Amino acid sequence: VQLQASGGGLVQAGGSLRLSCAVSGRTIRGYAVAWFRLPPGKEREFVTAISRSGGSTYYAESVKGRFTVSRHDAKNTMYLQMNSLKPEDTAVYYCAAGPNIITSSLATRSSYAYWGQGTQVTVSS
Repeated sequence: VQLQASGGGLVQAGGSLRLSCAVSGRTIRGYAVAWFRLPPGKEREFVTAISRSGGSTYYAESVKGRFTVSRHDAKNTMYLQMNSLKPEDTAVYYCAAGPNIITSSLATRSSYAYWGQGTQVTVSS
């Protein structure tokens, strides 16, 4: 299973970006999917996740109301729409996917078996 993240770039504060993550090797149907990010000088942190059924979404407090996660199982792709970006959103963003992840573990890095290579998002002030 391979994940390929794209869509990162340089944007001014207040702007928007849409990240995509294309999955190959197997269907993501039945997998939970998530986005994590690695800010400069910090540890990788949870951003958002969608349950394996697609019926529930979860967000870090820092991005609630600004970011929206979605998935398109038929296209084997997941997305992260980021609006009202702030300089503190600057990070390398990683997509992740995995089977059999319970709700309480969706924000845990070790729950995910498959990871993308990351895409850089830089927000200037």
